[in-house]
Amino acid sequence: MRNKLITEYTDEELISSEKKLKILTVMLGASMVVLFSATILLTIRKGFTPIMIVPICLLPLLVINIINWKGLKKEKERRNLK
Repeated sequence: MRNKLITEYTDEELISSEKKLKILTVMLGASMVVLFSATILLTIRKGFTPIMIVPICLLPLLVINIINWKGLKKEKERRNLK
């Protein structure tokens, strides 16, 4: 199945996708904050461990989600949807 362009979405699909991506991005951001905090605490107590790399590796995923979310919001504003 090929991915649709944002401009090809119906109004309902656009609103639904924007809501889902917003929720997922906020949840990912919150979990990233917790994960960064835990790794900082772990580093202070035990020194460097390989698990510290996980939040750094997940950071690009958060950035991509934010960029996609902004694109959906712009398309929603362009169509004058609420």
